[in-house]
Formats: sequence, structure tokens, C-alpha cells
Amino acid sequence: MLTDTKLPQKSEAPLSNSGVTTSHSTKPASGQVAGYLPQAGDKTNVKDNLNSPGLYAELMAHAADLPNDELFAQMIASQVYGMGALPPGIGLDEKDFSALLANRFPGIELLISGADYVADPRALERDDLLALLLEHRAFMDGSEEWMAEIVTAACMASDHLWQDLGLWSRTFLSQLMTQNFPSLAAKNVHDMKWKKFLYKQLCEKEGINACRAPSCEVCADYLRCFGPEE
Repeated sequence: MLTDTKLPQKSEAPLSNSGVTTSHSTKPASGQVAGYLPQAGDKTNVKDNLNSPGLYAELMAHAADLPNDELFAQMIASQVYGMGALPPGIGLDEKDFSALLANRFPGIELLISGADYVADPRALERDDLLALLLEHRAFMDGSEEWMAEIVTAACMASDHLWQDLGLWSRTFLSQLMTQNFPSLAAKNVHDMKWKKFLYKQLCEKEGINACRAPSCEVCADYLRCFGPEE
């Protein structure tokens, strides 16, 4: 239970000019958060994702007590308060986001509006990441498919994956991976940074070895792959 935590202040600057908005139905219009499609080079707009206990507590009070509820609640609350790097609807289309709310948090209303279609220059990359995640899903809960879409969207931004997702610590990301994609998570035996790890899996699948070091232990860039993510 979170206590005595101040809500973060939303940045006045829009995250982009995509024209997509996300709003919490109980907040005034001035509390709307502009959304965007994260691309290479984008950064999570608030460092050290601060807890958002108000909306988080409201979501959890309505939670259906199903797998991933807490993770979804963190990501939704973070997005509404201007944190993380997920597109509107935490990376899901309007239909799936509405289904997630109805299924996981009945009684909660959140409105999103989509922008016009824009060709995605990283579509193939996204497809490969999504396929990798779905290949390793646990098949324990239908929300794993939503989670695969969300993680794929967050991988397009440029901070640590847990920050881009709007999670409150890397521990929750490890929980997400183990719970939803256990066979994939089990391969990360050396605790590599998750975004680095996912792209390394794609390279290995394609037979690509982009690293010139004979082993990770002697690589000059070791900390870029295995250092702390705080």
C-alpha cells in the first residue's frame, strides 16, 4: 500500500504534435496528457517514474484480481500523469484498451482518441519484436497478448524499458517478463538489461552477431548491457 506520496506534476509541454490525447474521466480537461508514437531517440518524459497513488489506488480498488492487473494499473496511472513513453491507450488500439478496462477494471472510464494513420518506418522491427514475445507467451492468461503489444510499443522509445513502460521499478518489469513470457525470461540468465536482451534475441534468431567482443565479461561496453537501471 502506497502512503504519503505526492502526485507528480504533469509537464506543460506536449509530448508531441500527434494530436492524440488521453484523459482520465474524473480529471478536468486541463489534466489531459498529449500522446505520441515513440520512435528511436525519444526519451521517457519524466525520469525516475514517480508513483501515482491516486489513480493507481482507484484502479486497484476496481481490479478484477486477474494476472497483470497491478502492472496494467501502474502503466495506466503513469501515462495519465505524464510519465513513461507509451502511446495513448498504453500502446493498445482503442478497442483493445476499452476491452482491457472493462475486463480488468470494471467501473473505470478512460477515454482515448486516435490520430490519423501514419506509415510506421519501424513496422518490420515492431513485427519482429511482437512475434518474439508471442512465441514465448505463457498461455496462462489472455492479457499476455495485450502485454506483448505494450512491451513492443515501449521498445521503440529510448530509456530503460521499465521507465518507458511507466512501471515503478525494474523489479516489476522482471515480474512482467517472467509472468507473461517465462521461456524468454529464463534465457536472461545474466540479468541483461531487458531492452538490450530482447534485441539480442532478435539478432541471434537472424544469425547476426553485432558484438565484436569474445564474451560479455571482457567487453568494454559491459555496463551498457548489464549495469544498473535506476
